[in-house]
Amino acid sequence: MESFYEQQAFELVNNAIESALKAVVLEKRHNLANIVINYNDGDEIPSPNIKWSPCQDFTSDVGLKQIEEFISTWKRDSAWLYCIDFLGPVEEHDYDNRYKYRVRWSIPTRRKPIPRATACVYFTIHVSKIKPKVLPVEIYYVFEGNRLVHRPGKSKFREIWLKDIIQSKIITMEEVTF
Repeated sequence: MESFYEQQAFELVNNAIESALKAVVLEKRHNLANIVINYNDGDEIPSPNIKWSPCQDFTSDVGLKQIEEFISTWKRDSAWLYCIDFLGPVEEHDYDNRYKYRVRWSIPTRRKPIPRATACVYFTIHVSKIKPKVLPVEIYYVFEGNRLVHRPGKSKFREIWLKDIIQSKIITMEEVTF
């Protein structure tokens, strides 16, 4: 019963913070360029997400399965293949443990079953040591060569991001001569 109330409190606090940030940004009182807000106010279909594991049940294997479940929601061509690797060991911090994963993407073909280049997406899962254990883990991911940090449910996957990474690698390899 206690976990129900903790979950409700967590959702109320998150909604209050998001509403306050939107109000401040809309009033243009401050330059808040470093604050990320989801502005999908019904204009678009919300970005896909899954129900992430609570901190108490999380393991590195659960992380692998959940990342696979999450990327299955991404709209992409069926030619894309991927593999997920756990980049252990777990990073121990004062307030959380961090699990890092790499999802390597490629498009092998019959003519070239070994791809010329791959694109990677790096996931970091934070398992809090201080929040109630029934709350879900926090997930962040970045695309190789980019600094923009994405969060599930906050940004929508674009297949062109993977294509651009691979294309830039192929162009670079063509320019390098030995």
